[in-house]
Amino acid sequence: MNAGLKEHIKANEAAFGLGLTDEQIARLEALAAIIAEHNELLHLIAPCDAEEFAVRHILESLYLLTFLPAEAHIADIGTGAGLPSLPCLLVREGLRATLIESKEKKCNYLAEAVERLGLATRVEIVNRQFEEAEPGEASVITTRALDKLSRKLPKLLKWAAGRELVLFSGPSLGESLKKIGTRHTEHLIPLSEQRYVFVIPPRPGKGKS
Repeated sequence: MNAGLKEHIKANEAAFGLGLTDEQIARLEALAAIIAEHNELLHLIAPCDAEEFAVRHILESLYLLTFLPAEAHIADIGTGAGLPSLPCLLVREGLRATLIESKEKKCNYLAEAVERLGLATRVEIVNRQFEEAEPGEASVITTRALDKLSRKLPKLLKWAAGRELVLFSGPSLGESLKKIGTRHTEHLIPLSEQRYVFVIPPRPGKGKS
């Protein structure tokens, strides 16, 4: 998965408005290697080649940066492999994150990854369902792989308590947001036909890091 990753990132990063340095790409390659080490046992991501990994997992995760201020605290729900937060933390030093993951083995992987990547001072790992956790200091809530997101949407909106949400999903989530009358914007992810980012702005007095 790691072979040729740098070349595929460089070939596609402009579509995402990115201009990554060689040092930043090296950090992303280190993350890819850690994911590969654990993937067979934990099924962190579906099997894919280097190009798909670069575009679908690394660059799509970094698309989150488009919607974040220079400094922010992210709560990443059901983070699994650490996507989208870990790539963002690796290329923007002003970010902090709370990674919320219900599966203990994945939390153990996340703890190892965070330590090896030098992110321990900026990351908290919470081994709970999001409903049992707290957003805490987070100013932005995100998720990329939360199961049954449309069904959990009302609970998630209540849990976010007025914070900004940046949600990765398919078009069905947009229909759910319209149905319940939630103000939002939709952004088609670059190089994708059916994957979107849905941004729900913070309510006044919320969303400050």
